Amino acid sequence: MPTETFIALIGLAIATLFTPGPNNAMLAASGAAFGFRRSLPHLTGVALGFPAMLLIVGLALGGLFQTSVVLREGLRWGGALLLLWIAFKIATSAGAESKSAARPMTFLAAVAFQWINPKAWSMAIAATSQFIRPDDPWRLALIVAATFTLLGLGSASTWVGLGQAISGWLTTAGRLRLFNLTMAGLIVLSTLQILSH
Repeated sequence: MPTETFIALIGLAIATLFTPGPNNAMLAASGAAFGFRRSLPHLTGVALGFPAMLLIVGLALGGLFQTSVVLREGLRWGGALLLLWIAFKIATSAGAESKSAARPMTFLAAVAFQWINPKAWSMAIAATSQFIRPDDPWRLALIVAATFTLLGLGSASTWVGLGQAISGWLTTAGRLRLFNLTMAGLIVLSTLQILSH
């Protein structure tokens, strides 16, 4: 991969991984509710699950989803409904008093979530269509997936860390409610942005 192309890939990865979206809002909420250590399965599920999805899309499914309007639209609307449900659950979370009963997302659940996350699909299709060529699919798909893995670990850690950092501020019911509504709002806004394209 030429240097200029690799720099463009890094730019795309940074822009898509570090900006607010469903994964990042959920990671911040997990960091605030459960702390960094208990959020590690969720964090690694996102950071490794998305690149695995990228690899599979790049090698097998990308063309199918690019050509099938029914699959694309079904995924877009089904994923949007799920994201709105998650936003509702975060917004109506009881907070600290329910922490003992609540659990952070598991590694496998976070990996599986990538496959129904419309933002993840749009990122995967954009990255694979721009950076994976049919004449060299394996090598290029591995480069793209490795780039997203390294930067994804940094992004997911940052968002969980931010959530944990403000958890001390979330000691009153009002502040916790405001935080939950803000995270839910980020998910709703990113969902509406996805649906508008």
